[in-house]
Amino acid sequence: MIENQKIRPAQVIGPLGEALTLDDLPAPSTKRWVVRRKAEVVAAVNGGLLTIDEVLERYTLTLEEFASWQRAVDRSGMQGLRVTRIQHYRDLYERQLKY
Repeated sequence: MIENQKIRPAQVIGPLGEALTLDDLPAPSTKRWVVRRKAEVVAAVNGGLLTIDEVLERYTLTLEEFASWQRAVDRSGMQGLRVTRIQHYRDLYERQLKY
């Protein structure tokens, strides 16, 4: 882990290519997680704006839930976060691993 956790960027590139700051992130009280909000949180962690621990505490998420968002973005981009498509992308990824 990085020794000095105090050094952080003021902004990162969001999932749609826009600048993303702490103020642009979803509110901590967010209950309805649409694709864009999930992708913004993943981009914030990937860019160093927030740590995983901060995200889990801020949004009361489990590590497994957040990790599934990261995997979905890594494998299929924002489309992978769509609840109606999760099984489709999971099956597609598993088939690719077989061959």
